[in-house]
Amino acid sequence: MTTTAATTTAVTTTAVTTTLITGANKGLGYETARRLIAAGHTVWMGSRDQERGQRAADELGGRYVALDVTNDASVASAAETIAAEGGLDVLINNAGITGPHSAPADLTGDDALQVFNTNVIGVVRTTNAFLPALRQSTAPTIVNVTSGLGSFATVLDPERLESQIVAPLYTSSKSAVTMLTVQYAKAFPEIRINAADPGYTATDLNGKNGTQTVTEGTDAIVELATRQGQGATGTFIDRAGVVLF
Repeated sequence: MTTTAATTTAVTTTAVTTTLITGANKGLGYETARRLIAAGHTVWMGSRDQERGQRAADELGGRYVALDVTNDASVASAAETIAAEGGLDVLINNAGITGPHSAPADLTGDDALQVFNTNVIGVVRTTNAFLPALRQSTAPTIVNVTSGLGSFATVLDPERLESQIVAPLYTSSKSAVTMLTVQYAKAFPEIRINAADPGYTATDLNGKNGTQTVTEGTDAIVELATRQGQGATGTFIDRAGVVLF
């Protein structure tokens, strides 16, 4: 009698990272989506404009989700959609506006509410809505797109371009984003939560006058988004390394 031994081959599968980018239909969000899709991520591209958002997703091979970070119902609906489709590993809070280009003396309370509702409260809305999905991930990550214009050290350094800019609402909103990053990192130590400064990048926010390409501007964002749940949390980096607060 001949006995044949059965051979069992173990198959190892690598989980695909699922990422959501807010404000992904153009600029830094679009380029971040392109790079992460190329890196193998499944990327949800959030946009409040359905036509532009769907077109951007179709161009890159991403997945469009309607998402207006200034609207509670829109954010909640996006969170439900993505949770139902398998969950989330990486949240990139990218959506932001500069606000009015008015002289400081002409800025109003309504101007401030508009800028902070998008740049700061939008981060709070989106982060809180996606916390349940992120907590189900084995490598949960949040990347908050901030700015060197929100760093006290940078804007007070006469050698830096940022020191020459006077834009009270945008700069203070980005300081708030950086502080939110630190506070959320303390509150949720199981999630890697960091802030990225794109640098002076040519986008619609500055009339495409920036000195960096969008690829260079997304280096820090992509770096943080591809750490697979490893590394530091509560930090602030640009493409050259750690930024002083």
